[in-house]
Amino acid sequence: MDDHIRNDSVKFGEECKSDVVICLKNSKGRQEFFYSHSYILKNKSTYFADRLSESRLQACLEIECTEVNYNHHLKLLKSLYLPANLLLDSWDSVRSVLGVLQVAVTLRCESIVKSCLKYLEAVPWEDKEEHEIVVVISQLGPIAMPVLARIQPVDLVATKSVFISAIRFATSVEGPCPPLGDELRTSAQEQVEYMLGEDEDMPLVAADNEVKLETRIGLSKIFSSFESELSTLLESDTFDATEGKIVQSLTDLEWMCNVLTKMSLMNDFVSKWIDISDSVLQIIKDKKLEYTMWGLKVKLIEVTSKVLDAVGYGNVILPAPSRVQLLKTWLPFIRKLKPILDSMSNKDTEFQHKMDDDLCQSIEGAIVSLVSALPSDDQADILAEWMNDGQLRYPDLSEAFEVWCFRTKSAKRRLVGGLDRVDNATISL
Repeated sequence: MDDHIRNDSVKFGEECKSDVVICLKNSKGRQEFFYSHSYILKNKSTYFADRLSESRLQACLEIECTEVNYNHHLKLLKSLYLPANLLLDSWDSVRSVLGVLQVAVTLRCESIVKSCLKYLEAVPWEDKEEHEIVVVISQLGPIAMPVLARIQPVDLVATKSVFISAIRFATSVEGPCPPLGDELRTSAQEQVEYMLGEDEDMPLVAADNEVKLETRIGLSKIFSSFESELSTLLESDTFDATEGKIVQSLTDLEWMCNVLTKMSLMNDFVSKWIDISDSVLQIIKDKKLEYTMWGLKVKLIEVTSKVLDAVGYGNVILPAPSRVQLLKTWLPFIRKLKPILDSMSNKDTEFQHKMDDDLCQSIEGAIVSLVSALPSDDQADILAEWMNDGQLRYPDLSEAFEVWCFRTKSAKRRLVGGLDRVDNATISL
């Protein structure tokens, strides 16, 4: 048969002009026969070329396959008959192409391998597919480099550049660009957190001075926006619209806490929060807002819980006066607000603004730890005020009180013991 006959003059499985039969056979004994054409097989596959060039022309070529890759073998055989300009468009999914690629490698079909790799390099992958892609193509050598280039880590300079750009976008306080402004900024914030996850390179990026400077600039912008919006709250005619903007700023600040913690910059946040706390509460506790702005008040507590946690567990080191100031500023507000929110929630099941159990436990644990680390006299003041509250409901400082009692007695015993040793030493002289 003329080897120069065009591919489109014959079809796979067509008996007419066929001079060879391919038998696909699996381990369970299933076998199917397909009419084929030796000149196409030899032109497209060195595997078939070798087998067909044996001294005795084989009228039937048997190919072993499995139940799993049977369809991939069949897809590859059909693809051998496609013109080069139609081959790439014939692929329909990542999983199918991966299967065909592995068969093409085994049967040494160079044009099919190249086409599969070109497809994989250009189309999106699902997470579950990426591992399989890496396993398959990493064995192919240089020819697979365009595909591997999609998943190779970039150098530190490029990583830092992307991270700084993401920080700038995530901390932007200008109005959203319709229609996806807020969604894109939220996505940028999520990706910044993700990039700060543990790996080999990001600690170096997070420690970079330029990155830290950009993060501090972003934090300053969000704080300025929050303070500016809050300062106009009492003058606003429409509380709801203003509240939404302030809550968004607080949500951004809450996100910044997660970022700053991973970058060892939480001290910047805590110091600023303590500085503005009095002015913030002065506005929030105004009579005009006494029975409104519940969502804003809860969000304030959520952000404050991040500060209490950082200080209470020693992640941010502050002098005792600053820690006392933090507690005496926010503890009365939290203690007063929680029972109000609980009461409103009990009366109205649709009331959405409530301190959930995780938040309450987090705040209580941080406050207990914080109180226990204060000088004894400051502990005594806070505990006395807590016990003077007739309800003694939240937060429960019993553990801190027990620690204070134990330490007070221990301190007294040490003092008495020290005086006794001094007296005995005097007498012995």
